[in-house]
Amino acid sequence: MADLSLETAVISQTGLHHIAGIDEAGRGALAGPVVAAAVILPLHDPQLPVHLVGVNDSKQLTAKTREALFSRITQYALSFGIGLEPAEVIDEIGILPATRRAMSTAVCQLTPPAQHLLVDGRMRLATLNIPQQAIVRGDATSLSIAAASILAKVTRDRLMVTYGTQFPAYGFHQHKGYGTEFHLRAIKTHGPCPLHRISFAPLKRPLL
Repeated sequence: MADLSLETAVISQTGLHHIAGIDEAGRGALAGPVVAAAVILPLHDPQLPVHLVGVNDSKQLTAKTREALFSRITQYALSFGIGLEPAEVIDEIGILPATRRAMSTAVCQLTPPAQHLLVDGRMRLATLNIPQQAIVRGDATSLSIAAASILAKVTRDRLMVTYGTQFPAYGFHQHKGYGTEFHLRAIKTHGPCPLHRISFAPLKRPLL
């Protein structure tokens, strides 16, 4: 379960309190944007773990739980930001640069600004002159990163549900753009739509 151990260690080592957790959603999808979130929690508040009880890696939570926690996180966070990059940018520059760009956008929205970054995975945001740590499986370790994972996932899921009404043949509201059997059959039948990442396999080769 995610906790504040990493954040507490940063405070102990640096004295900094505006520590942002950063995570993304949708990196492996075949359609839709990659979405990133950055969250600064009020680490000085001793009631924070009580307010955010249940916050964990978004992949371990149900959609209903994520929605409830989204509201709680945005209410209690000191600051949060959301960044996204659409499919055409992902096709143009690649998924990793697009993910970094979305993460950087989210961080730049933070007020007060972040003094230290905890980034999920092996990412480094080289364009930001802010001390940072890449934390493998950080969404299961750091409460700040877990909170960011929920904001990113809920934001992206809501977008994909909206896109599902615009492009109903693909069932985006169900699979959120990932490569399910239904989605792959829909691509084979209808071809890609403007939301698809044509640089991704299997879209960059004909479906048989």
